[in-house]
Amino acid sequence: MKVALIGTRGVPANYGGFETCVEELGRRLVERGHSVTVYCRKSYYDEKESHYLGMKLVYLPSLKRKSLDTLSHTLLSVGHALFNPYDVLMVFNAANSPTLILPRLFGKKIAINTDGLEWKRGKWGSIARKYYKFSEWLSTKLANRIVADSLGIQDYYRKHYGVESSYIAYGAPVIYSSKPALLDRFGVSPGQYFLQITRFEPENNPLLTIKAFKAANTGKKLVLVGGVPYESEYSRQIEMEADEDVILPGFLYDKELLNELWANCFAYIHGNEVGGTNPALLQTMGAGCFTIAVDCTFSRDVLSDCGIFYEKNVESLSSKMIWATQNEKKLDSFKAKAVARIKTHYTWDKVTHGYESLFVKLVNGKYPWKPFRKD
Repeated sequence: MKVALIGTRGVPANYGGFETCVEELGRRLVERGHSVTVYCRKSYYDEKESHYLGMKLVYLPSLKRKSLDTLSHTLLSVGHALFNPYDVLMVFNAANSPTLILPRLFGKKIAINTDGLEWKRGKWGSIARKYYKFSEWLSTKLANRIVADSLGIQDYYRKHYGVESSYIAYGAPVIYSSKPALLDRFGVSPGQYFLQITRFEPENNPLLTIKAFKAANTGKKLVLVGGVPYESEYSRQIEMEADEDVILPGFLYDKELLNELWANCFAYIHGNEVGGTNPALLQTMGAGCFTIAVDCTFSRDVLSDCGIFYEKNVESLSSKMIWATQNEKKLDSFKAKAVARIKTHYTWDKVTHGYESLFVKLVNGKYPWKPFRKD
């Protein structure tokens, strides 16, 4: 099959979950004999290779504005794809659904991974939230098939839009520490710090993590990796709340360094509420971390009994942090179960099999379009 992967920044994967998915999925599809083209945003890559891990790369420009970067690039990508003999267009991000009008009219086979519930994110105003809700609905009308990355997202689309979807999660490798000396740049030692890796947005709760960490007073450090592309009032609050025990290294894209942070942390704090299967949570489990996750459907779907959960308040999270420091001998069983769960449910080979099966069904006419009408 000839497959186009559209709607991300591209590969090599240096930015986020979608990009990692495209890289891991694309390389494995190539290994299975398929032709894969990845559409990349031109401004994100100084070196523009024609191929990467067997995938053909197409670089197109985008409008470098917060609200138009993704949509403008996807629109150009879809336009380019119309004049190429792809069997399947695999599009990422429900916000890109308006660009699918033309490929639908041209009879292209389309699948879209809608990601999480973007309209719930606190950074968006009322107009943006309405747009994201509209994009969700439009995805169900223009694509042949929705891909849900979690059971919670699958259930959401079933209940709110009356459509079934293909559940295909993300994957993560099992990783081990090999260069703990890399932690020296942060001034921390293995097992002596809590860790959170996330964008600094309200629904990811990094500010809550800092407040709970300070209240717990465990004697350990907190390493909070991440930030925001555009400074916000919330990100400024995080900077103000941090003290000498809170380390804010900013965004990190060095995979080896990130792996060492994961593999050597005392405990990982997962605060993301509105996404589906969160890639950072999977990485955390694959690294054998003890995880304290915010109590929501998406966290429980992924983590199951491989960690513990906190209610969304300072008292609850700080008490869980204190419990962990007082019960270190009990943490190993959680860590072992987390790694076993990754090996069973969240391998990239399993993810690739899910997408490949979906693409075969699309090509064979398994998922015809439904009549375009507003329900």
